[in-house]
Amino acid sequence: MIQKILAMGIVAIALLGNGCSAWSKADDTNWYIDIAAPKHYEVWVTDMFLEKSGERSWRQPIGTVGCCWRGPRGPRGKGARVAPFPELILVNWFSFAEQKYYTKLIMVPEDLLDRMREPATYKTPMGVYSGPRNFMTIGLAPGGTVVVWISNQIGNEIEVMRMQATEVPGDPADFAPLMEDYLEAHGDYLKEHGIPTEGW
Repeated sequence: MIQKILAMGIVAIALLGNGCSAWSKADDTNWYIDIAAPKHYEVWVTDMFLEKSGERSWRQPIGTVGCCWRGPRGPRGKGARVAPFPELILVNWFSFAEQKYYTKLIMVPEDLLDRMREPATYKTPMGVYSGPRNFMTIGLAPGGTVVVWISNQIGNEIEVMRMQATEVPGDPADFAPLMEDYLEAHGDYLKEHGIPTEGW
């Protein structure tokens, strides 16, 4: 009887050890989620909620975002490290250019983290390396366009999702002082180029 109990204990410890080993291998990458917006088309992220079912649900403050959609500085924006990597992401925002509120619930595909783990080449002044695409960038554009990229360096991003957000009621007057600053900085650009709601 004692030998059976000892044997079961050893098996349990071995399984726990393997579980811990697998967990540490799966969890040794720092994952990041950030929010980007096209230049001149700033947004204010009023809420960003993330959830990993059965593990954690949390709010990530973001605030104003006006960079960077494409080019030498994008896609990349404001965000933070996430642990664990979420399954659901809810983003609510105010578009300064449109003076509209939007919301989008992003259901992260089950295979996305596996895709992010696939090694991708990146360059530094020290040389060329390979590592996971550990950044997820969520782009918010006029018209409620939502685009999601994964990358580990600007220039090797892959677009993985493209979605349409829902416009929701809200009072633009809540952002009146910030709107004045925004229009002072970008009003001339908006008059010249308008507010494209497609083609992002």
